[in-house]
Amino acid sequence: MRRIIAGIGGVGLALTLSQFPEYAQQYTQRLGGAVDELRIVTEDFDRAAAAGGLDRAEALGRYEGSTDAFIVGRGTAMAATFTRYEQLSATLARIEGAGPIERLQSLPAYLDTDIGRRTLEAYKPAIPVTMEGLLYAGGGFILAYLVLSGLWRFCALPFKRKRREAYR
Repeated sequence: MRRIIAGIGGVGLALTLSQFPEYAQQYTQRLGGAVDELRIVTEDFDRAAAAGGLDRAEALGRYEGSTDAFIVGRGTAMAATFTRYEQLSATLARIEGAGPIERLQSLPAYLDTDIGRRTLEAYKPAIPVTMEGLLYAGGGFILAYLVLSGLWRFCALPFKRKRREAYR
């Protein structure tokens, strides 16, 4: 019975972990799309500022110095856009340079972002045919099998002692 439960748990975790490379790939695609769109906005702003003889900081300073609340608000929104672009670009560079284990360690960060949540909402499971997917599946199976098998044996200890005493 212990082997059956551990085997079922192993298969379950294997299937779950084998999906991580596909989720990470879909997340990276969405992140790359967001970075591309923010790059267009950033470069357009920088070109417009340069055409006016300003750099980005000077152009944002003009927004902040305005007496019009709408213009000030647009400047604040643009500054937030530039910050988001820099953060997402750094995240994308970090993910693209990460190995399989580093990406798995970053899983909480993937799920804790707007892009991560939207990726999870639209996620389509895939059969793992890459070496990375197969390694995650194998690791998940072994981990779950060992944990559940050990847990089963631990929970069965009190019953084994009673059974031994009954035969004496």
